[in-house]
Amino acid sequence: MQSTSQILKRRPTGAKTGLSHPLLAVWAGGASLIVLMPILAIAWLAISGGGSDWPHLMQNVIPRATIRTLLLIAFTGMTTAVVGIVTAWLVASCEFPLRRFLSAALVLPLAIPAYLAAYAFGELFTFTGPVQGLIRAIFGFKTSRDYWFPDIRSLGGAVLVLSSVLYPYIYLACRSMFLMQGRAAADVARTLGAGPLKVFFRIQIPMARPAIMIGLTLVAMETLNDIGAVEFLGVQTLTFSIFDTWLNRGSLAGAAQIACIMLVFVIGLMMIERAARRRQRFSSQKTTSAVHDATRLPLSGWKKWAATIACLLPVLSGFAVPFLILGNYALKRLDQFIEPRLLNALFHSILVSGATALVTVLLGFVLAYAARTGRSRFTDTAGRLASFGYGVPGTVLAIGVLFPLAALDNLVDAGFRSTLGISTGLLMTGTGFAIIYACTVRFLTMAEGTLEAGFQKLSPHLDMAARALGRTGGQTLRTVLLPMMRPAVLTAALLVFIETMKELSATIMLRPFNFNTLATLVYEDASRAKVEDASVAAMIIVVAGMIPVILVSRSMERRP
Repeated sequence: MQSTSQILKRRPTGAKTGLSHPLLAVWAGGASLIVLMPILAIAWLAISGGGSDWPHLMQNVIPRATIRTLLLIAFTGMTTAVVGIVTAWLVASCEFPLRRFLSAALVLPLAIPAYLAAYAFGELFTFTGPVQGLIRAIFGFKTSRDYWFPDIRSLGGAVLVLSSVLYPYIYLACRSMFLMQGRAAADVARTLGAGPLKVFFRIQIPMARPAIMIGLTLVAMETLNDIGAVEFLGVQTLTFSIFDTWLNRGSLAGAAQIACIMLVFVIGLMMIERAARRRQRFSSQKTTSAVHDATRLPLSGWKKWAATIACLLPVLSGFAVPFLILGNYALKRLDQFIEPRLLNALFHSILVSGATALVTVLLGFVLAYAARTGRSRFTDTAGRLASFGYGVPGTVLAIGVLFPLAALDNLVDAGFRSTLGISTGLLMTGTGFAIIYACTVRFLTMAEGTLEAGFQKLSPHLDMAARALGRTGGQTLRTVLLPMMRPAVLTAALLVFIETMKELSATIMLRPFNFNTLATLVYEDASRAKVEDASVAAMIIVVAGMIPVILVSRSMERRP
């Protein structure tokens, strides 16, 4: 008679555990439809909206905006690649002063949204800022005509700002790759007489290429999504063109047509990212399971201090400058903590972020649990479709969300008017529901990925053992899996909550009248050149954003 362990070992990979419910696949399909509906709405609106605005867009808007967008993505990608790769290689392969501290501190710029960094850099480099003020004091200049200084409100300024806060995407991916794969191969190459630079360019960079491509794709997606920084710095990208065409020209169809062009960018980026992930998994199979604990190359003389400065400058640029400038302003305006305007924005941010976290965790749990209980082509497809929303910029999602929700609002209102003689008003587009929907679509893949990683840490034998002891599928989920999944659920909810609190692109376009979140409050004050008044709300966003960054930094400190 075969033992239970033998039966479990013979169970095919991906086979059903017997815990799946027929409705589970329906819920998984519903989650993917929630993500797809805004995309389909954009396509329908672009096609049915007519071509009256198309000649103007093609002549005056799209060519210039597309070129600016491509230039911004290209230069930001190159800058972040250089900074991320070099810093990751230094902390993973070399020993120098403050290496351990800088290894964790290099992640800190992730806590700074790009639009806050843009406002801080604007205050630092403007004519009345401390940098130009110091130049005038040293050289005796009186006006801006007496000397030349680069304008922060330019394409170069946007590259500087975005690169300062986005390079950690490449740094994190490359650091892990250098630690897991590069050091063992590098030791072998050194024993054969190769120098450090030759090892870096001939061995470690080629092995880290999949990680670099993943990081570059994430940087490009975040660059496409940004609207606050590019508008403040005067760079007309496709994202800003959507915002301008919709709100200033009053052409929703024209904005949808530009959004369709952006979707082409997004699809291309996601295809590149998926291809890079496949190459990364293939490469990982060639490595040993344990990280090779080799001795780092000790640097001496000027080289060790150059390495320290090279790793310190990105931290200063991406975190210290925005944090100190905005923090200094906030300390002078602590009385704003009791102002109704800030308290209302804080309440709205907590309400929207909390609701989004709850919805995304529920939907993400359904997708992750469906993949666990029985993989099929349907559940795999549903998971892929649900992950598509993260790459779609917030301005594009805003158009796709507003169109169907507004139609549904009008339908419900007309029904109540005809039957009960009362008006329901705008139940969804007139409240924060539209923002919650857009953020759910955008951050669902973040929750689903975190929960799926949590499920992967739980052996499928747990499900089978519970069933052998007479537990039903629901009882197993409730009494066995859910308690063990609590850390993953809380982590997913925290990540989505904070990302929603920082989100500006969709929120600024979908917020109802007199409905401000912390992000839109900062945006309004900065648009009126009142960055000082926005500093308290900005620092709340930064402090909240530091929570997951600190968790990442602590996990990195436990690694070699």
